[in-house]
Amino acid sequence: MVLELIRERPALAADLLDCVCKGLVPSTAHARLESADLSEHKPVSYHADAVVTLGSDRAELAVIVEVQRRQDPQKRLTWPAYVATARARLGCPTVLFVISPKQRVAGWAREPILLGHPGLVLRPLVLGPDEVPVLTDGQTVPVPELAALSAVVHGPGPDGPKVFEALLQCMKTIDAQRAQGLIDEVIAVLPRAARDLLEGLMKTATGEYKSEFFRNAVREGRREGRVEIILDVLSARGVIVPDEARARIEQCADLDQLVEWGRRAATADSIEDVLG
Repeated sequence: MVLELIRERPALAADLLDCVCKGLVPSTAHARLESADLSEHKPVSYHADAVVTLGSDRAELAVIVEVQRRQDPQKRLTWPAYVATARARLGCPTVLFVISPKQRVAGWAREPILLGHPGLVLRPLVLGPDEVPVLTDGQTVPVPELAALSAVVHGPGPDGPKVFEALLQCMKTIDAQRAQGLIDEVIAVLPRAARDLLEGLMKTATGEYKSEFFRNAVREGRREGRVEIILDVLSARGVIVPDEARARIEQCADLDQLVEWGRRAATADSIEDVLG
């Protein structure tokens, strides 16, 4: 999710980096998404998750963004190469910025990387769950994507109701299409209990969603979830799903129909048993 948000709005890398190391980002910086291919003209290839340059007329700072969901000892060998290669290619100071949704992995990523040469140590800048701010006032959030990340990280915790309210307030300040996209991202990654809480806050007393983009976001999330369940069940049962049948399932917008197909998939021996 965070990579998609950075690729859509590169300046978010600077906003998140400021949560970890204030004052590092140039005050007049404009963000540009660069090629994440850090390969040299040698057999070995290096590919970062994202590379963002910050500056006005020229790059003043390069940020290598790595999203790390688990410990990977190999990264401690390649990360220094990322920094050195990007610095050589872009000709500006370069930092390694690691983002992890797990505090344990974030702690691992913070460990200094000793390169062997005296005094040469790489200390990654790391954004873990503890560094993502708990945003509880959506009217004062300057970056909607930051409100979305706050909801994802802190929504399942004790501050869930407050950060979800802040998220919904913030979404009212931007255009409907952008808001729908962010809500869709949040709903897609929240655990069940937190997702139910957010959906409850988006509903009126009559059970209807308060705005059309909320209705569309939730409807699409449910539809995609049903499609995934049907295909997973059929795969587990060894049922062959031809391309035409798969397209019919994936393009179906009728939730009731998807629910019925899901029931049939549980006992189906063929795709005809599901689609009739």
